[in-house]
Amino acid sequence: MSRFANAFGKGPALVCFITAGDGDTAANLDALVAGGADVIELGMPFTDPMADGPAIQEANIRSLQAGTRTSDIFRIATDFRQRHPQVPLVLMGYSNTMTIRGPEWFAAECMKAGVDGVICVDIPPEEDADLGPALRDAGVSPIRLATPTTDSERLPAVLNGSSGFLYYVSVAGITGVQQAAQTSIEEAVARLKAATDIPVAVGFGVRTPEQASAIARVADGVVVGSALVELVKQHGNAAAEPIRSFTATLAEAIHKAREIA
Repeated sequence: MSRFANAFGKGPALVCFITAGDGDTAANLDALVAGGADVIELGMPFTDPMADGPAIQEANIRSLQAGTRTSDIFRIATDFRQRHPQVPLVLMGYSNTMTIRGPEWFAAECMKAGVDGVICVDIPPEEDADLGPALRDAGVSPIRLATPTTDSERLPAVLNGSSGFLYYVSVAGITGVQQAAQTSIEEAVARLKAATDIPVAVGFGVRTPEQASAIARVADGVVVGSALVELVKQHGNAAAEPIRSFTATLAEAIHKAREIA
């Protein structure tokens, strides 16, 4: 079984995001695992993160100002895989940083580093040829995004060639600013799960254990990002323990939701 299958096979998974190069990334990644994160998304800093809200935009700036390069991200990923052989690791970012040296180069580096999946925010499924074939050839899952505006006509294109999990962006907007109503999430997840066997994880705007618990009752996974990134901003290089503690509260809420569901 793949690491994704193992992570989602236990029930609703906690998917946690931090930005590479922002604070002590290695310590923060270890803290996420210690706190109970089932899947980790590692953001690749970019100068124009158009899908991200203020918290992650600022994290991108902090990382880039610290001199973070793509080679640093792959080194972080390689070291993480050695420390945590079973935890799925996803790189999330934008096409410029992923394709500037060619998709085959990027996919090969992902494979060597032990990266399980890639979320490229600004390559739509209609442009899959820009990166998807190279990732699939390297055994790396292209993870697609579905949104409230992904209708039944477009959904097959989103699902075609996608693997690992489907990331449902629960609001039409940027990260970390607002959260969708629970009813709309339930309806969307039911529609998506009827169309695919890929696990469906819900993100954008999830900030509290209560929100995570409610989503975990209907979805296969819950994605938390901005709230964790804000801890890095607040605590800097000492963020690991606050991250571990907060992650543990999220994980506990999701585990309890498994029992209730």
